[in-house]
Amino acid sequence: MSATDSGIDWSGGAPRSTLYDDIYFSPEDGLAESRAVFVDGIGAPGVWAGRRRLVVGELGFGTGLNVLALIEAWARTRPFPDSVLNIFSIEAHPLGRDDIARALSAWPELAELAAPLLAHWPRRRSGFHRIEWPHLGVILDLGLMEAEGALAAWQGRADAWLLDGFAPSKNPQMWRAEVLAGVAARSMPGARIATFTVAGAVRRGLEAEGLTLIRRPGFGRKKERLEARLAGEMPVEGPAPTALVIGAGIAGASLARALKRLGVETLVLDGSGPGAGASGNPAALVSPRLDAGLGPVAELYAQTFARAVTLIKGEVPHAVIARGTLQRAARPRDEARFDTLAAWDGMRSERRTDGLWLPDALTIEPLPLLAAWLEGAEHRCAVVASLECREGQWSALDADGVVVAQTDLVFIAAGFGSALFAGAEALRPVRGQVSTVPLALNAPASAWGGYLIPTREGLLFGATHDRDDEGVEIREADHARNVSQLADGAPEMAAALTGAPLDGRAGIRAATPDHLPLAGAVPGHPGLHMLSGLGGRGFTLAPLLAEHVAALATGAPSPLPAGLSALVDRARQSIFRQVVAGYRVEKGR
Repeated sequence: MSATDSGIDWSGGAPRSTLYDDIYFSPEDGLAESRAVFVDGIGAPGVWAGRRRLVVGELGFGTGLNVLALIEAWARTRPFPDSVLNIFSIEAHPLGRDDIARALSAWPELAELAAPLLAHWPRRRSGFHRIEWPHLGVILDLGLMEAEGALAAWQGRADAWLLDGFAPSKNPQMWRAEVLAGVAARSMPGARIATFTVAGAVRRGLEAEGLTLIRRPGFGRKKERLEARLAGEMPVEGPAPTALVIGAGIAGASLARALKRLGVETLVLDGSGPGAGASGNPAALVSPRLDAGLGPVAELYAQTFARAVTLIKGEVPHAVIARGTLQRAARPRDEARFDTLAAWDGMRSERRTDGLWLPDALTIEPLPLLAAWLEGAEHRCAVVASLECREGQWSALDADGVVVAQTDLVFIAAGFGSALFAGAEALRPVRGQVSTVPLALNAPASAWGGYLIPTREGLLFGATHDRDDEGVEIREADHARNVSQLADGAPEMAAALTGAPLDGRAGIRAATPDHLPLAGAVPGHPGLHMLSGLGGRGFTLAPLLAEHVAALATGAPSPLPAGLSALVDRARQSIFRQVVAGYRVEKGR
């Protein structure tokens, strides 16, 4: 049985799983059951009283009823306006959106809370997926896979758990000792656990992990239920950190957005203003790197692409110029690659005679997107020349040694400018010049090695790709190269350009030796983090990787599974092993 197969039977009124021959919730009143067994079972709202963040895990997402009951309680009793509720819920056999909507329709009072869940229910059926309720400070990470694998992949630690798989007699796989050990390993001291079952195997498994059990009256026809507590006390929260982001391109703006969602006061410093570097073209393409190996790199790009599209369409729809991109074959082997990718369920695509159609790809206008995601953060123009750390406090200094900012956390996100802090071996410059022309595009955006996309005023095409070139002046020879490349992929458009005046823009991409991004903490320097090396796909990679880096820095759960986190971490560490340059670090006495 695959982790994405599911079945539901509505013949009895209440939904029943055809895989496990068990009901999803009590036929008497599922919402009342969720509140009594799970919300009350973990001690809400007292469990989050006075806290800036609470993390709750769940085994068995099902119809989402427990999650919505929890969010409803949080919405009524949220401790502070910037408090954050992180939820991680695991489901091996996800229902379809329509079945979830039908199940939840029994409680109209949940309709408003259910709307984001239904609107963003993932099309990709496996892996990690993030859904947010920004006005409530709620972040839900769905792990659509078997429980043991999901627990191993998740990098968070929960303050409370809802254990709500089907009955142990129907679904023994989820209640195995290995799964319960994974729950305990992913728990904070003093974590609370609530479940509907008092089955002996579950009790013994929880006790083996050092949990203290309490039997409580059950709901409806169930005589008893369990609450459990891990030894220790929930850690005392320290003061909220302050953060400095260096750079106001797509990496910096994405970090400002992610940190704001985590309740972190953020200052953004940039020498020239938002989008002055490689993020400032009049249009940009949000599309994945196509990796027909279908391994970790393909998964990384599929997840980052899906997240970028969701966030841009949902939060900054006015930045979207066009939807959909046709990936044309640039070489004979691309035809077989396209066949492989079209058959993959990791990303939506459609095989066509003229290439591979990516319906979710976007052409966007960068500056409105940057402005929207920088909103809420303090932004100043200043050039940071060096960094100092004394007793855990970071100072940013200008070229004259004047301190321009002091914060607890620093995030380097200055594109190729990050090389000042990472060292020349970590990042290499790749010059890219695009060409623009005021002609209408009567075809979808397309890519083939080069690319052709609409702008608000006409067309943009290119781009050149010149390593170790830091020049940003416009070069007529590069316009000619772009027209030649356009003739390879869209000859009819190249012919239409004859005699048309060309404008353009040049920027410097930041590339790494292994073409994977730098996303995480800088080893050996607590509080210092980096998001760079995004190459030519910053608008695809940055939104999710910023959430990942912000989570690592603040102790929040990352949206990336451990395998993909290790992928970008390995790229970063293999480079940083050679490099400690560009900033000075002084330890206080």
